[in-house]
Amino acid sequence: MSLKDSELEYLSGFGSYHSTEAIPNTLPIGRNSPQKPAHGLICEKLSGSAFTAPRKENKQTFLYRILPAVVHGKWAVYNGSGQISNHEINGNKAATNQSPTQPDISQIPDQLRWSPFEAEEGKNFVTGMRLVCSGGSPELKNGLAVSIYTATEPMPKRQGFYSADGDMLIVPQQGTLNVQTELGKLVVEPTEIVVIPRGIRFRIDAEVSADTPLRGYIMEIFGPNQFELPDLGVIGSSGCANPRDFKIPVAAYTEDYGTEWEIISKYAQKLFFIRQNHTPFDVVGWHGTHYPYKYDLKMFNAINSVSFDHLDPSIFTVLTCQSPIHGTAIADFVAIPPSMWVVAEDTYRPPWFHRNCMSEFMGLIKGRHGAKSGDGFAPGGASLHSVMSGHGPDAVVHKMATEAPLAPFKTGDNMSFMFESSLFLGVSTWALNVCGKTQDDYNSHWEAIVPTFKPPELFSGESDASTQ
Repeated sequence: MSLKDSELEYLSGFGSYHSTEAIPNTLPIGRNSPQKPAHGLICEKLSGSAFTAPRKENKQTFLYRILPAVVHGKWAVYNGSGQISNHEINGNKAATNQSPTQPDISQIPDQLRWSPFEAEEGKNFVTGMRLVCSGGSPELKNGLAVSIYTATEPMPKRQGFYSADGDMLIVPQQGTLNVQTELGKLVVEPTEIVVIPRGIRFRIDAEVSADTPLRGYIMEIFGPNQFELPDLGVIGSSGCANPRDFKIPVAAYTEDYGTEWEIISKYAQKLFFIRQNHTPFDVVGWHGTHYPYKYDLKMFNAINSVSFDHLDPSIFTVLTCQSPIHGTAIADFVAIPPSMWVVAEDTYRPPWFHRNCMSEFMGLIKGRHGAKSGDGFAPGGASLHSVMSGHGPDAVVHKMATEAPLAPFKTGDNMSFMFESSLFLGVSTWALNVCGKTQDDYNSHWEAIVPTFKPPELFSGESDASTQ
């Protein structure tokens, strides 16, 4: 049945803040995400801009709906004929929608989750790196790549490595890294991170074997900027990651000339090598602002709600690489530290259901993640929620969150993190088809969510009525 324009009501005013409800008293007053929205509805946030975009440019809408948008089956390729062709992301099957400029990368809207990545036998830190997803281009010095690394062997004794592509933020999940760089040495343990800027030569030493492998995550930013601390705005002059807690190595050198060294370069996402008859680690002194550094994530001074509502995860940003658009990042590194108090009252305490204009890659260092039940999201695994693909708590956590008594509690010894980007992140063939860790049933954890919508008797059934 076709509608006539005269039969509809509209809101007026471009750029204004609007609100509307088809059933009276649907919208919560003075808050966004109550524990139990009216009429058994579910709160979902739709982000049309970065969380950190300036307020006058920030675009977001809270929706109170019967079921969240993430409740659906698997994505498939639409061929225009009304038929669907599943692109089958698991097993040794070809991925579709590959990028024309990066044939190993597939741009797909799937919500993806990986079980813990297994160490490959006979690999070291360099040869054990595997690309998971990327966006942009190192050749244009704009974008990022996300990789995992595993190692069962140390790097060869006289071997160094550097990346010409960008700055590498390394998140160890299993195994301590002894990092020797041109500018000095660092010891980096799980729950710490280390950043090795573009061009600095380094090597990873560790006590490693097939029984005690290394495993971790890497976010490499190609540009256009480098990592920096985010502006604190109204938080004030301290909080979050404080500058004094970052540690920079002091000069340390070795004398080794007349013996052969191998130097591997990551250049335009490929590996090259040279040989030379001296160590690259012979710097006796240095001064400047281009240097490696490490940070203990347990030192993060978390800021969170002490009254109501779940705040945007950007409040946990440790480091950011900004794009030319103010407040929008090429890459944010967000860490959820352990042992945080959760005290928000009358609040749906897990992250709300969400569709985001950003891409979100998550990893787990230890413990559990508050929005996931069971062992599906485990330390050493990962998930990727692409631009505007729905995500949020699974069915078990959602039910618990709407029924739990809201007493204050501490989150425990858990630590997760997120690499967030304004770019589309294409997924590598290795991550889709080769690693064997993609969870084929990921969507089913949301499909189990059942509606609890109970409209007032007067409004039962479909309604296009609206009240302002």
